[in-house]
Amino acid sequence: MHSLNHIIKFADDTTVVGLINKYNGSAYREEVRELVRTGVRRARQDHSPLAINGSSVEIVENIKFLGVHIAENLTWTLNTHSITKRDQQRLYFLRKLKEVHLPSPILTTFYRGTVESILSSCIITWSGNCTAFDRKTLQRIVRTAEKIIGVSLPSITNIYITRCIRKATNIVKDPTHPSHELFTLLPSGRSYRSIHTQAVSNPGPKMADGDPEEEQRMQREEKASREVSRRQEQAEGSGTPSSLT
Repeated sequence: MHSLNHIIKFADDTTVVGLINKYNGSAYREEVRELVRTGVRRARQDHSPLAINGSSVEIVENIKFLGVHIAENLTWTLNTHSITKRDQQRLYFLRKLKEVHLPSPILTTFYRGTVESILSSCIITWSGNCTAFDRKTLQRIVRTAEKIIGVSLPSITNIYITRCIRKATNIVKDPTHPSHELFTLLPSGRSYRSIHTQAVSNPGPKMADGDPEEEQRMQREEKASREVSRRQEQAEGSGTPSSLT
């Protein structure tokens, strides 16, 4: 990176700020061209063949595992289409049962056993990462069933939250589970400590590299964040609310 240029990164945006001295923007233009070349190099590339114990591993665009369609780009649109297709077939039978005037409790039992069971299959794996459009598509199935049965049914979001809580509870109760150590109680004994993660938010060139003022500002923000966490844990331990402002 040229000394007259600075690269500012935030989320998925990249901004180049450069000093053009005496109408000479060659350094700035070279920086932009380098970024463009980097972006082109990051285009999708074919992976080299993989062999395990002498057997070639086939590379596929998607695979069905335990009833869940997993795509190579980790999107869940294909899985949503599969769930929708299967549930639409079962809604047909739900309508037929409604036509013979079966009571709502029996229709609800049929819905939970044949429709909701498919909607909630492995929901803690895909629901948190599927798109809003896919989630609305699945929610339409629930709304259709509500109109047929005539009662209120749990939404996709409610099912997801309920299953996540149930899964977390089972992990807490099972000391042999690999994720058991992630759940640690606060001193109050009433709630669990937040999971602390560490990630590199900007592995590329930093803004104003070596700027003492920028480093001091980041240190102050980090110190303030630690202070907020400390005060929150103290409040949990004493059982009284604490202001975090």
